[in-house]
Amino acid sequence: MKKIFIGITAFLGLAFAGCNDSFLDKTPVTDLTEENAFNSYDNFKNFMWPCYEMFVNTTIRTSTRSNGWGSGGQYEGDVDAGYLNRRSPSGFNQFAYQTKGSTASGNGWDFSSYIRRINIMFSHIDGADMTDAEKDHWRAVGNFFHAFWYMELIDRFGDVPWVNKVYAEDSPEIYGKRMPRVEVADSVLVRLQWAETHIGDFESQDGSNTIDRDCVRAALSRFTLREGTWRKYHGLEGADKYLNECVRVSKLLMDAYPTLYYGTDGQPGAGYGEMWTTEDLGKVPGIILYKSYVKDINPVQGGCYLEHTSSQDVEMSQNTVDLYLMKNGKPIHNSLSGYAGDKTMYNTFRNRDPRLYHTVMPPYKVEAGGANKPAENPNATWGYTSDPADREYIDIMGANYSCSNPGVGMKRLPAQNWSASLVPQIPNLGTGAFVTCRSGYYVWKLYCCWEENFNNGTLNVADKPIFKIEEVLLNYAEAKAELGAFDQGVANETINKLRARAGVDPMNVSEINDNFDPDRPYYYPEGNTAGVQVPALLWEVRRERIVELMGEGFGFYDIRRWRMAPWFLNRAAKGIWVSKDYAVSKNMTLYNSMTGVSDGLDGSMTEGYLYLFNDPVAEGKGWLDKYYLYQVPTDEILLNPELSQNPGW
Repeated sequence: MKKIFIGITAFLGLAFAGCNDSFLDKTPVTDLTEENAFNSYDNFKNFMWPCYEMFVNTTIRTSTRSNGWGSGGQYEGDVDAGYLNRRSPSGFNQFAYQTKGSTASGNGWDFSSYIRRINIMFSHIDGADMTDAEKDHWRAVGNFFHAFWYMELIDRFGDVPWVNKVYAEDSPEIYGKRMPRVEVADSVLVRLQWAETHIGDFESQDGSNTIDRDCVRAALSRFTLREGTWRKYHGLEGADKYLNECVRVSKLLMDAYPTLYYGTDGQPGAGYGEMWTTEDLGKVPGIILYKSYVKDINPVQGGCYLEHTSSQDVEMSQNTVDLYLMKNGKPIHNSLSGYAGDKTMYNTFRNRDPRLYHTVMPPYKVEAGGANKPAENPNATWGYTSDPADREYIDIMGANYSCSNPGVGMKRLPAQNWSASLVPQIPNLGTGAFVTCRSGYYVWKLYCCWEENFNNGTLNVADKPIFKIEEVLLNYAEAKAELGAFDQGVANETINKLRARAGVDPMNVSEINDNFDPDRPYYYPEGNTAGVQVPALLWEVRRERIVELMGEGFGFYDIRRWRMAPWFLNRAAKGIWVSKDYAVSKNMTLYNSMTGVSDGLDGSMTEGYLYLFNDPVAEGKGWLDKYYLYQVPTDEILLNPELSQNPGW
């Protein structure tokens, strides 16, 4: 089989015991039991297939789930971080407006779905008919999955029980206390390091695109950066141990994956955008592990379809748009940036980092049925206007000259809905029609023209990355910066490779000082409500991470480990700059009481930013420090009084 994918609930059993295709290439039809699963290598392989469901599990915010895209999918982590917003006028950020309620059950507190299966497998390895190398391989694979799930448990709850064997229903350990975070994290680190050195090369037996040494190293890179920075900014010991380990393991992957993907469709930054709209990521350099979708074989996803319709409810605010650099590598308010301002959306996008174009649909205007047809198709359903500015970003992204379903190419303009009905212009303000949003900044990270879209929304087959070298480059850069070892050489190895692909001028470390970005943000040590400004160089490293990984679910992990949540969440989200007449013409009465026709400076209220929600702090709300950790479900404490609750809950 050429294509590979992750199944959903149970996985293929002994009927496929002799098949050497990829783990991720099979649809489950039966399940194995403890009684019949543990004799041969293939028995272990089949029994462990369900653990690949972790990569689509809705608990993990970076999961490449096959459904629930938009605010219910990977975008959710960046929505909760305040990078992105929900479109609905009632779609308040649950942490900024303190609507995150108490949780009786769930909340990610799960030690049975995967942990029990892994521990069952561990308990049978010694008696299996396998070589010592094969046994070590399955211990390593088990350690990977055990650690990967515990990475999420630690991030959510801090202190958690450590479950490393199968417990009977009456085992006293079931009613034990939570183990301190530092001890659990150290155990996770040991397991991943053991897996790295013992997993072996079993691709011929497991299939391609399965858990191997590089996947273990990618998980190590992610975990050690996350844990090292959490410890540094949350007052725990041992931060440098984790940051140095991140540097070590990331560098090994960087050497193994020296090439970035530059794409096929010709737009600036094409490789960046096409990472999420490519049919076969198995052919893409820098991909370590990915989720593949195949029509009529596995449950395909509807991300592209969603973003062609009225159902997409995720957009970006002006606050986040302002984080993107100019193509010359300068922040927008740097005196040398050349930024033309944001009084029109055309100006906002002009000469900006092209990764913005691949995340937010850029502005344009065409005439439905117009006479000035695109040269590629004299029978097109649209034509260019007489104003050259209206086609500026069509020329940059490429013309959607077919406007058909399926069409031609990746991200092309003008946009269309699933039935190929034209979207004549962006911004397209509103809350109901297809390809609309309230801020003007419509998120289209998963949108492409070549995928087939029909109203059932289940035909999209573009693969999605799970581990890729771009994240590793950013992990390495940030760990180096936190250790005080980030220099021009590190910038060239990491950030400047990403910028070269995007078409942004390289980072020049020597020019980054306290005046480089007049808008430099703050982090908030415990008990410090005034905040401390993030060091200039460290902020530029973090900015690169935010931009490169936008829409991939990392945001809520990052702003919490950095203790920067108040800076991102305690301000009013705003949209594009408009005149009062334009706002009225677009029926902006749909908005809340701050209708957005003033930026708060112009008392005549003739123009201003569209305010999407009221200021959370002015409303008496805002980020609470208790949100840095999740609530232990109250039902769990009722069942086990030895469990303590996290502070503030």
